[in-house]
Amino acid sequence: MYSTIDAHCHLGDILFRGGGALIHLKGVRKRPAFDPLVVSEIFSYRWGLLERVFTRLFPSVTVTAQFARNAVGTRENLLRDMEKAGVSLSVCMPVPPCVTGEDLLRVSERDPAIIAFTGVDFTKDLDPAASLASDVSRGARGLKLHPILQGVSLDSVRTFEAVEAFAPHGLPVLFHCGMSTYYHRADSDREVPGYGAVHHAVRLVGEFPEVNFIAGHAGLDEVREVIDELSEFSNVWVDTSFQSPRVIRELIRVFGPERVLFASDWPWGSMVAAKRAVRAACRGDRGLEQRICCVNAASLLNIPLSGASPAAAATAARQR
Repeated sequence: MYSTIDAHCHLGDILFRGGGALIHLKGVRKRPAFDPLVVSEIFSYRWGLLERVFTRLFPSVTVTAQFARNAVGTRENLLRDMEKAGVSLSVCMPVPPCVTGEDLLRVSERDPAIIAFTGVDFTKDLDPAASLASDVSRGARGLKLHPILQGVSLDSVRTFEAVEAFAPHGLPVLFHCGMSTYYHRADSDREVPGYGAVHHAVRLVGEFPEVNFIAGHAGLDEVREVIDELSEFSNVWVDTSFQSPRVIRELIRVFGPERVLFASDWPWGSMVAAKRAVRAACRGDRGLEQRICCVNAASLLNIPLSGASPAAAATAARQR
């Protein structure tokens, strides 16, 4: 039995082109920088409001800290943190064109501890059906959409075309949900924060009732909008990254325990802190905790519920 499946992680530099090269570097460590998220993580995201206030007052400091986290997205660091947190499998998300499905499939084909999603490069893929089918045939377990960084709204024609092309594969689609900023003001043209608003997702999930969607981060600060506007759709799951125990309990109550997935958004978030938040949310109910941390993701991604221990998987992967 896998102890934990982290349903939302990243490898590589997702902010700049050619980011897949970072995956294979060795000895990469986080650059020193004041990181306001650390305080929130220490308290299992219970102090998220304080962090959000700081972000609004000092956006440049927060973005610099995010850059430092993004820059440690190597396979070596991921496996080390998986072992530390007791995570058996990490589901890694591309953000084309910076990190592509191809970048991740090359890793997952060699490494049983890493599961790859695919993506659509909206800068060039006018008809993504063939590339998506190829990636699925190689083992991609889902599709990732990041409207803010890719600059394509979830309710746009191009997104609908991509999801329609992917739908026949019967695999989930995870979309970033929640308005957020990733770049300094000088590079603000690289992102469209408003595309993270929940209302863009409502039309998408309603248009494709046969597709299972995962609302990444359960909407971040817009978690109330996610609860109010997306919980009525039976084809929507949520992941727990950056959410506090209180919010996770509310997500379990509203979406049901079978539609909530453990996630950390590593390296942007801490696996240890994310697991602590879920454990606190479950209040000693081991069956519920196992469902959130493992069973739901295994069912959604068609992963057999058996496998090596986290330590053994990570050690074997490092030896490859």
